[in-house]
Amino acid sequence: MTVNNNESRIEGQDGNGLNQPTDLELMTAVQQGEIDKMGILFERHHSRIYDFCHRMTGSQAVSEDLVQEAFMRALKYRDSFRGDSDFLPWLYRLARNVCYDYFSKSRQMPLADTEPPERISSEPTAAEEAVRTEQICQLRQALLRLPVERREALVLSRFEFRSYSEIAGLMETSVGAVKVKVHRAMKQLREVYGEMVEEAES
Repeated sequence: MTVNNNESRIEGQDGNGLNQPTDLELMTAVQQGEIDKMGILFERHHSRIYDFCHRMTGSQAVSEDLVQEAFMRALKYRDSFRGDSDFLPWLYRLARNVCYDYFSKSRQMPLADTEPPERISSEPTAAEEAVRTEQICQLRQALLRLPVERREALVLSRFEFRSYSEIAGLMETSVGAVKVKVHRAMKQLREVYGEMVEEAES
């Protein structure tokens, strides 16, 4: 599942040229009692939050539940949102807390779905597609073997394309610390992926 990263388009005009309310305007309305406006925010951002949860947990069913929980918390804790900050980082913070709560309660390593990964190539041959599918599955499995904090750093920086400063804000740490996490996570991911490839070939 993917969504357009251009929030200005989403919050500016729709395809018919009609002005759309911004996230801030919608959250302000929610805080003032217009609870139905949360539905618009859900439609606008649930795919991105699902992608994050899915890459963190590796489970479609679990991720769908976590997305629902994240938006329920957004509604429950709506008064904690401040208009001087962006909505999406605040929502990500809720989503990551939901994921960490899941890991804490389940006390188990995430398991990757058996569903095929999203198609990323154009017009591949059957053999090329089979090889690429296997590689993607191995990479996803390798990502899920990383410690949660390192996995999160990679998901946010390499898949969600968040800046180091944004990630630092979410993790409540410094930009330097985030860079170290990403560097170490990339190194460990390469090592784990290499080990998995060797195991598959042996």
